[in-house]
Amino acid sequence: MLYDCAIIGGGPAGLNAALVLGRARRSVALIDNNRPRNAVTHASHGFITRDGVTPAEFRRVAYEEVLRYPSVHHLQTEVVSITKNESGFEVLDSSGHRVQARKLILATGVKEIFPEIEGFYPLYGKSLFNCPYCDGWELRDQPLVLVSESAVIFHTAKLLLNWSKDLIVCTNGQTSLSDEQKERLYSKGIIVMEQPVAAFIGHNGKLEHVRFTDGTQVPRVGGFVSPQFVQSARFGERLGCERTESGGIKTDEAGRTSIPGIYAAGDSSYFMPSQLIFAAADGSRTAASVNMDLTEEDFNE
Repeated sequence: MLYDCAIIGGGPAGLNAALVLGRARRSVALIDNNRPRNAVTHASHGFITRDGVTPAEFRRVAYEEVLRYPSVHHLQTEVVSITKNESGFEVLDSSGHRVQARKLILATGVKEIFPEIEGFYPLYGKSLFNCPYCDGWELRDQPLVLVSESAVIFHTAKLLLNWSKDLIVCTNGQTSLSDEQKERLYSKGIIVMEQPVAAFIGHNGKLEHVRFTDGTQVPRVGGFVSPQFVQSARFGERLGCERTESGGIKTDEAGRTSIPGIYAAGDSSYFMPSQLIFAAADGSRTAASVNMDLTEEDFNE
């Protein structure tokens, strides 16, 4: 069949887009590989009525709601290629199945690339995180560490003072702080350590110490590590979609990309802030644009 829209990605952006289009009686192929980025997270926060929900429960409820609409079809598979054709787009999955759609929403999200520090991954999602808004409350008033190699380190350090005044800022051997910024952090009681981080030490998901390459070891109970964000999939790039300076898929205010018929929603387009509620809202907005464009095309036939 020829779907009205194929949505690539079953995170909050893709799910909310499918919900809006399903309610608009549009035929939708929601294609998801079932590998959510936030699977390691113990709970998701900041989404009204769902604060503290586990990622698995969020997806369960979301799919239950979305699939109530008979025109939405969930295809759990891996997309390997997307091509443009006369009717719109053809999506090919890893089993050789092909999906035809008039419109395409890219909601594949991003993935994080973290500094290579020993002991990080057993603690990630339990006592080490990347988003203060998502997990700062749970670490409030505790001895925290911030590790960042990028220019956002100064902004993030200032932000973290809202949750804890006991903060150590680590540049991991990079010159990401100016002398003036370091002085301002010192004036707020924040310790700055510029030597590389050798390891995070902890047990059962709980951070206990941060060890540096010079042998220094500092006790901490949790903290934040700033990743580099990159596209989870390169479909937008391969289809010729224009990109933003930060690497996101560039869209207009309605979610349309530079290629007619292709839309982008959620983290794929704006990269930051990477939160459920932003992604879901963006999926809703983009789906409304898709429905309006389809409506105009059908009405003018």
